[in-house]
Amino acid sequence: MTDRRTVLKVAGVSGATLAFSSKLGAAQAATTTKRAYVIVVDGCRPGEIDEMANLKALRDGGTWYPAARSLPVMETIPNHVMMMTGCRPARNGVPANSIYDRTDGAVRDCSRPTDIAVTTIIEQLNASGRTTGTVLSKEYLYSVFGDRATHRWEPFPLLPITEHAPDAATMDAALTMIDEFDPAMLFVNLGDVDRVGHADLTGTTLKAARTAALASTNIQVGRFVDKLKSTGRWASSMVIVLADHSMDWSLPEQTISLTSAFDADATLTGNFQIAQNGGADLVYWTGPASERSTALTKMRTLALATTGVFQAHVIDQTPSLRLGPKAGDLLVYCKAGWRFSDPGPQSNPIPGNHGHPATEPIPFFVTGGSAAVRKGIARSARAHTMDVAPTLGAYFGVKPPQTGWEGTSRL
Repeated sequence: MTDRRTVLKVAGVSGATLAFSSKLGAAQAATTTKRAYVIVVDGCRPGEIDEMANLKALRDGGTWYPAARSLPVMETIPNHVMMMTGCRPARNGVPANSIYDRTDGAVRDCSRPTDIAVTTIIEQLNASGRTTGTVLSKEYLYSVFGDRATHRWEPFPLLPITEHAPDAATMDAALTMIDEFDPAMLFVNLGDVDRVGHADLTGTTLKAARTAALASTNIQVGRFVDKLKSTGRWASSMVIVLADHSMDWSLPEQTISLTSAFDADATLTGNFQIAQNGGADLVYWTGPASERSTALTKMRTLALATTGVFQAHVIDQTPSLRLGPKAGDLLVYCKAGWRFSDPGPQSNPIPGNHGHPATEPIPFFVTGGSAAVRKGIARSARAHTMDVAPTLGAYFGVKPPQTGWEGTSRL
């Protein structure tokens, strides 16, 4: 809300003017003796850490979780929300990037601040007297977290088509926020690896571009570490590095349209909506409630008979998904090497893809100079994105909210 915030424009480390909004009354530079930084390398695959020397050094110098996983739906918005809420979508209210909003009667991004239904660790840290910051490269991430952080940067410049701020600009903002505000907790999303991955036709034909993105991100993380060390912050800092999901690729002809499969049945056509999430389709029955059970059985059968489909789950009959009512009625996953394109073949031209089980594996490690960090350890536990909030809570001595955390501290 603009009436509760002030805007500060300052020259960033590169000389460019950066705009930060802050809660009214917030100290311009808070005094803190304990710091935590969460850095999300969007769309990074676990093995790619070995290609980035600065990130590899961070991983090898901290506690590493080789079996870490993203959670359904394996997309950007829900997994960032899980990081900051410590719980699954059934509780936090954000199941996917794209949902069908039954109230609006339209498919939309699940990116409204009001979509998050529980207290975030950001708000808990604020309430404990600490300051927080968000530097998020994507517009919909900036949007969903709203004005929860004490200080936040609106992504700029946004590149056309990808609609994200490049990593160099994002890191400029992160380093400037550290200089200007020194938040106790800073949440950063670096989007280049993900966005270049979306452009890659098969994961190999444009490998040079992805390699360049990894190299660039590696440089930006190096700048971040240098900042902490040169300013004396490293010894008091915990750094959590992870991805929100990894990446899969599909050939142009390997697309799936459930719309056409369902429309071929006269009892289904006109009675459903699909929210496409790349590797996952969320299907919503909009016909008579009395016909829902029969229709879902039929749609699940048709989906499983469609080439390229991996799994189909009736959501309220699959409690392990923990997706909640906003996710609709049926979750359909594609196989590795495929993608959904609904309503038609040209609806999703992006070959780089995530949202399905093939994109679950992620890098996840806890590092930094703080004595709370265990050094040089690889652990077999299956860490998840929802473990970030409990880890931050344990580090700062903040108790779970009344609704609790479903994740586990990884300290």
